[in-house]
Amino acid sequence: MRVIIIGGVAGGMSAATRLRRLDEHAEIIVVEQGDHVSFANCGLPYYVGGVIAERESLLLQTPASLRSRFALDVRTGAEAVGIDRDARTVSIRDVATGTVVDEPYDHVVIATGAAPRAAFEQQQGAPVVSTLRTIDDVDRITDALATLPDAGRAVVVGGGFIGLEAVENLVRRGLEVMLVQHGTHPLSPLDVEMAEVVVGELRARGVDLRLRTSVESLDAEGVHLDDGTTLVADIVIDARGVRPAASLAVGAGLATGPTGGIAVDAMQRTSDPRIFAVGDAVEKVDAVSAEPTLVTMAGLANRHGRMAADAIAVDAGLLDGPPADGMPALGTAIVGVFDLAVAMTGWSEKRLRDADRPHRVIHAHPSDHAGYYPGAERLTMKLLVDPSSDLILGAQVIGRRGVDKRIDVIATAMQAGLTASQLSRLELAYAPQFGSAKDPVNMLGYIADNAASGLTGSIQWHELEAAVAAGATVLDVRSAAEHEAGAIPGSVNISVDELREGLGGLPAGELIVHCQVGQRGHTAVRLLRQHGRDARNLDGGYLTWAAGTRMLAADRALEKESA
Repeated sequence: MRVIIIGGVAGGMSAATRLRRLDEHAEIIVVEQGDHVSFANCGLPYYVGGVIAERESLLLQTPASLRSRFALDVRTGAEAVGIDRDARTVSIRDVATGTVVDEPYDHVVIATGAAPRAAFEQQQGAPVVSTLRTIDDVDRITDALATLPDAGRAVVVGGGFIGLEAVENLVRRGLEVMLVQHGTHPLSPLDVEMAEVVVGELRARGVDLRLRTSVESLDAEGVHLDDGTTLVADIVIDARGVRPAASLAVGAGLATGPTGGIAVDAMQRTSDPRIFAVGDAVEKVDAVSAEPTLVTMAGLANRHGRMAADAIAVDAGLLDGPPADGMPALGTAIVGVFDLAVAMTGWSEKRLRDADRPHRVIHAHPSDHAGYYPGAERLTMKLLVDPSSDLILGAQVIGRRGVDKRIDVIATAMQAGLTASQLSRLELAYAPQFGSAKDPVNMLGYIADNAASGLTGSIQWHELEAAVAAGATVLDVRSAAEHEAGAIPGSVNISVDELREGLGGLPAGELIVHCQVGQRGHTAVRLLRQHGRDARNLDGGYLTWAAGTRMLAADRALEKESA
């Protein structure tokens, strides 16, 4: 059996090494256009920042090591330029000489990954511009940084995962950093009130945020933005995102989907049964909508490379079939932003609203571990729930510690089909330095259970203005000192501990109750309802309302300036 794998790194190398373990006698050719077939691309920003000190640490395997351990024929500096499905050959061009040879195959695995969007047109004298995706990129960036003065200036274009990692590590290198983001906030998958925490961290670290702006051009004067300003920079990191590198598949007549990615079945098989595709070039099935989507994550690429190898082995009679098919993609992700960890899975509230999909929103602000144990830090958590089935639609978690394990528990619960209420019944590890007897994930489950049973009605921060306009009264049940330190305009303050005695003095009509994070508000709503009052809890309390309204006010100011 002869298998040609086009592209290395996560998906391609997972397919190659898994297939070798299944078939010692197969001829496996790996074609890689660049010089490096197996490297830690997720570690590249941290090499730029000096966290990873040795460049060699990024090189996981070499052609020689792969030949020695796995008997793979790895051809770097070789570009697959065409697939002839009738002749069953792949045309491979030597990048150095231009020579093209046609190699026959029994199966092909396309792992061409993703490509950056159209590059900026760079004029003479303009700052160095680079993406941050390959070893060549990181070499270009570190060479440029080595020539800069002590007070260098960098512009990062795009506030996604790679953009934020670039920002952090350029600041670590001592550069003055400006972040240009087309949208209203960095990390666009986050909802606005959650993104406020990230914006605050970036500004506290001295990052100059340029939101609602795009780069128009670059020249010797600097980086020209569409708001009329010019940023002086020594280096520009282009982190505007990627698109599926599907041109080879398109040229071969393979089907693509509505996202532009290569269409595959549950076994990663394309429209040609002898050709498989894995990684960032491929469409995935969305776990929430069951529709095609693009998710560019290394974990999925590794998983799907293994699945393609298993499917090829089944075709060859080496495994009893069929192999286990792939699970839909949640898009679970985490990124470090200086001392913050920012994680998400599934859909955001904005995405659910845009799709006109019914949903229930839950915010919580618990500590990462027991409050009585030193060093407890607040987590900012958000859960999106289907109101009819109580199934989890998505989650976002931000904090300084304990974020990764909470998002992983929620993502696992989603894959397992657990309801939001069932999160309250999960048995999770507890010791005071690691968690609480009621873990933050359990707390989300308790809130979800209360909402699903109708025990406590809630209202979102962005719905409050309309409720007040309709006649509702905002009741702040925090202490007088908390109220004085910061309050919702027009709110009435009676602490939850004095509420029973103050029932007679409350205004008529609906009461929107809030505390700092929501817990005392829930207690107050239960009290009020049992005394015949119409009351709802402001979900996430004052903290969520304040974060959301700050971001909304800042965005409206930017919108007014641009107009």
